[in-house]
Amino acid sequence: MGALVVEGKSDREFLIIDGQQRLATLSLLALAVISKLLNHAERGNDPEANRERAAALRSRFVGEKDPASLVESSKLFLNETDDPFYQDYLVQLRSPRNPRGLPKSSRLLWECFQYYQKRLEDVAELVAGGTAIAELMSETVARQLVFILITVENEINAYMVFETLNARGLELTTTDLLKNYLFSQVQVPADLKALQRRWRTLVATIRQERFPEFLRYHLLCEHPKIRSQRLFKLVREQARSPQEVFVLLDALEARAELFAALSDPNHGYWAELADARPYIRELDIFRVRQMTPLLFTVWERFSKADFVRVLKLVSVISFRYSVVSRLNTNALEPAYHQAAKAVLEGIARNPAQVFDRLKPIYVDDAKFEQDFSLLELDTGQRKKLAKYMLARLEHDFSGRPCDPDTDPATIEHVLPENPSEEWGEQFPREHWESSVYRLGNLTLLESSSNRRVGNLSYLDKLPAYAGSAYFLTRHIHQIAPEQWSPDHLNKRQRELAGRAARLWRSEFA
Repeated sequence: MGALVVEGKSDREFLIIDGQQRLATLSLLALAVISKLLNHAERGNDPEANRERAAALRSRFVGEKDPASLVESSKLFLNETDDPFYQDYLVQLRSPRNPRGLPKSSRLLWECFQYYQKRLEDVAELVAGGTAIAELMSETVARQLVFILITVENEINAYMVFETLNARGLELTTTDLLKNYLFSQVQVPADLKALQRRWRTLVATIRQERFPEFLRYHLLCEHPKIRSQRLFKLVREQARSPQEVFVLLDALEARAELFAALSDPNHGYWAELADARPYIRELDIFRVRQMTPLLFTVWERFSKADFVRVLKLVSVISFRYSVVSRLNTNALEPAYHQAAKAVLEGIARNPAQVFDRLKPIYVDDAKFEQDFSLLELDTGQRKKLAKYMLARLEHDFSGRPCDPDTDPATIEHVLPENPSEEWGEQFPREHWESSVYRLGNLTLLESSSNRRVGNLSYLDKLPAYAGSAYFLTRHIHQIAPEQWSPDHLNKRQRELAGRAARLWRSEFA
């Protein structure tokens, strides 16, 4: 079951640092088993034995009943959001009146409990009586599920453990660990409430699972080569007092909304800066994030118009470097760090000076054209990227706007994905696999025509191409009027590469 990392608070109390979800899930299984045993007893099915089994399992896995109040207690306590529901409903085996009104995480706990109840009904050998159900917990779970237990003295030691283990759930645990450290530096109750309130807003803005990424990019504005494992150490160095904690929080809050907006072209941030949206969308399609520290600093120091120019610049660089040339991404973060730091220090004061610092990662035209002329895109996995590229080329060809998100065109493979034997006469079979996803073999076509041409021969496809509204597609006839061969594909892709070098180019190059 992986590593269970706990911090020993006493000889009988432990703070679970990694493993909360696994232990909570197992406790829900135990509660579902206990509920099932009590149901058997209520129906008169060996009632005394099943109640005794339920009580024994509860005492062993869940907690004990208070002899005075007769309220069931728990060995496990969840976070402040979910613990009230866990203690008052799940541990007591009470159903909530309005499950839909629960916080999302509490609702997931309830749904998990219900799931286990249903599975206990579905497994035939568990339906008959209480013995098999009780053995599920006392034998299968208790004896066959194995954890590696790691007990640490404090959060710093815990973080060192995570560096070594790289355990499942690292990002979520990192966020909790950082939060615990920051909260430990603040002692005044009013300050704690303010920190808690602001922390919730911050995490809600950027999403909990992305917090380590956000914090890392924030620190990369000033610190080079930050690995995820160094985050905790750097935070400890920057926030050693309540004042420093709130200074860090101020800085994070100032960049949180922008961080969220950089992943969403429809974010309200761009309502008054619509020119930014196409480039935000492109970066999302390219799946690149390394330029985030630079965009933080440019947003803070440049005009909004110059921010858009830098946004366009990093989109072009990303397209050339990552999408087409597919170069090693290790060089990107150092380059963007240097550019971000130059902006912060006032050395780079405009987009042209930013480009000067990014020249090492700007792929020159000769290499770009060469790599583009060989580019292959699996349209199953990268369909959105393929349509974006074809739409941009169509716009450049025809002068007519072609939005990849809204245009109804579908992607047509000139050489079909599943060619018939007839294709072997003009396009040798040994080239099929390496050619079908080449960009030169892809084009835009109306969906009705695409369905109609399917796996037809090239000559049978040509009338549909000639009647298409897409200039990119009509032009195929000029390149290959009679047949489609590897030479024709290569010629078309070289022509597209030359056009792409002009289309995806920095204004400062």
